[in-house]
Amino acid sequence: MEVVVYGPLRGATGAKTVHVDVDGDTVGAALDALVATHPRVEHHLYRADGSLAPSVRVSVDGERADPEDPCPRDATLSIHPAMRGG
Repeated sequence: MEVVVYGPLRGATGAKTVHVDVDGDTVGAALDALVATHPRVEHHLYRADGSLAPSVRVSVDGERADPEDPCPRDATLSIHPAMRGG
């Protein structure tokens, strides 16, 4: 699956678009695959309790999505982490 990342996630993945092998069919499974492939993204996405940070925006083929939503393997997942600064 193609994952497009923005902001500080680019530094954590080394590229704007990365490919991950997803074992599952949900947004959460895709996020897990991204973290497994690029562990440095985890602290940008999740709170200390393991839940997705409320400021993180995830979309599947341009439509906003939550971790439990379906995510077809041929979809493009986009992730916008919280941005800091002014």
